[in-house]
Amino acid sequence: MTVPPADSFLARLAAASRQEQFLAVVSRDEAMARWREAVPHAPLPPETVPLSAALGRVLAADIASPIDVPPFDRALVDGFAVRSADTEGASEAAPRRLVLNGEILACGVAPALTVGPGTATPIATGGVLPRGADAVVMVEATDFEDGPEPAVALAQAANPGRFVGYAGADMARGETVLRRATLVTAREIGMLAACGLAEVAVVRRPRVTVLSTGDELVAPGRPLDQGQLYDSNGAIVAASVAENGGVAVPGGIVPDDETALQAALARALASSDLVVLSGGTSKGAGDVSHRILSRLGEPGILVHGVALKPGKPLCLARAGDVPVVVLPGFPTSAMFTFHEFVVPLIRALAGLPAREEETIEARLPQRLSSELGRTEYVMAALSRGSDGWVALPLAKGSGAVTAFSQADGFFAVPAARAGLEAGETVQVSRIGRAARPPDLMIVGSHCLGLDRLVGRLAERGVSARTLWVGSAGGLAALRRGECDLAAMHLLDPETGRYNAPYLTPGLALAPGWRRLQGVVFRKGDARFAGRSAEGAVAGLLTEGEAVMVNRNTGAGTRALVEGLLNGARPAGYWNQPRSHNAVAAAVAQGRADWGVAIRTVADAYGLSFLPLTEEHYDFAYRESRRDEPALAAFLSLLDDPSLAPDLAALGFTRAGA
Repeated sequence: MTVPPADSFLARLAAASRQEQFLAVVSRDEAMARWREAVPHAPLPPETVPLSAALGRVLAADIASPIDVPPFDRALVDGFAVRSADTEGASEAAPRRLVLNGEILACGVAPALTVGPGTATPIATGGVLPRGADAVVMVEATDFEDGPEPAVALAQAANPGRFVGYAGADMARGETVLRRATLVTAREIGMLAACGLAEVAVVRRPRVTVLSTGDELVAPGRPLDQGQLYDSNGAIVAASVAENGGVAVPGGIVPDDETALQAALARALASSDLVVLSGGTSKGAGDVSHRILSRLGEPGILVHGVALKPGKPLCLARAGDVPVVVLPGFPTSAMFTFHEFVVPLIRALAGLPAREEETIEARLPQRLSSELGRTEYVMAALSRGSDGWVALPLAKGSGAVTAFSQADGFFAVPAARAGLEAGETVQVSRIGRAARPPDLMIVGSHCLGLDRLVGRLAERGVSARTLWVGSAGGLAALRRGECDLAAMHLLDPETGRYNAPYLTPGLALAPGWRRLQGVVFRKGDARFAGRSAEGAVAGLLTEGEAVMVNRNTGAGTRALVEGLLNGARPAGYWNQPRSHNAVAAAVAQGRADWGVAIRTVADAYGLSFLPLTEEHYDFAYRESRRDEPALAAFLSLLDDPSLAPDLAALGFTRAGA
């Protein structure tokens, strides 16, 4: 053990006795206000990493799928691709016989033959659905007939879409599939891989240098001399940094020597986003950190002394652009102040949301005294009483290393009170054990404009979850109280108006934007040249070879399709995917010749477009809830003029613009 010279020790002690213990003790709220004002709590700039290194990182931007997933209509079972119309009325007593086409569609095989009337094509699970087919029959539901003309006999009918997975049913091209600030887990890795993305932009992790100060400290693994302690704070702080999204850079143990500590701090400041020290903040021979910090750059020390128990000797500073925190030396004091002041900063720099705390209401079984004028945090164990939870205060002090690990949580005694009485109710916080539900649930019809709006909403601190079930499905969910907003574009054939005629008492409509709907087809198709959408479709209905792709019942687009068909049921009518992207994919890939979709999607797939109408994409909500914070934020953003350029870039026009 190295003992400092007596004259050096006495000189440091004399200097300490002449200084004030703290620059000025302030309240917890005042300390937090100064800290947040001086130190931006915002994500660091992005960096691009390989997909293999993205696990546990935070997305720096919204991720839109560059492809449809799946990229084609596919079979969900092993069996036969058929025309559903050929199976109508099939039964064991009267099976339907279908001649087999001369190809087998294994996974990865592109179809070469059309499924015509009275035929079927063998197809494996995951195989590409061939042109002409709109359903798949399981192999178990058929009997094979060998001979010069191989065939299968079907004992049951197959409805349109039976065992078909449509293009874009999982993720549609251009759809925002992951949002900025999302934590990347194994599930998100799978989604990114399915989109074909080999790398991704993530928020850079903050580099946090961890220094421990004190002549008495020894690194774990080395022998202890008398009066020495193992450095537990350094290990706890480093682990907590990593646990909250940072990269802990070990700075080692620095003795209570001003020159050595100043050199260590200078090195740390040159390569770190944040520097955390523990020890050396209170009055004593080893208190040198605050003097060094005052010389390392403006604004210097922000707070030195906070009215907390434990945690009074906390020091907060900023040297140039780098924040510096000097934690108390006692482990419990260090951990309380670290989680209160440092964890929120690290998580913000890493792009992570604020740490969630599950709060449990519990009864205090006995009176608890506290120091008036200081907010006191009390470690507690929870037990079940006859009338609910009971909070049992733990007697361990701020020097106890095990206090955090043995407690179920903690509660606060306000600074204005000298204690709590037996029987009082306290709120016990259990850090990190609760999942936060979204602020808004939006159900209905998908739109890239809504993806953009939800992203903008997230920038304002409002989270939203979206579920795509079609316009009618969204409105039904709103009426049942299952969501906050219904995204819809339903045309009323009787009035010719969008959306408003479908509202029931108590519901209101927020105008969204206008989208151009029309007929999409492959470029160069002469059947559409020089014609209007209505004229072209009328001409196609007289042809036997043209194949359409429809939309699902309940979709806002379905009403437009039915108006074009005027009661006709042409080839492809029963092919009814649930999105604009799936319609465009079917046309672009040659499985259909035409369909109805919005112009934005047609452009994305390189298709030609004949306009039909400018539809209204709006949002229904409950009038009684319009002033609730999250819904009010959504409605406010919808009226924000800055949204119009975003929508215009997508080919949409803001309502009233």
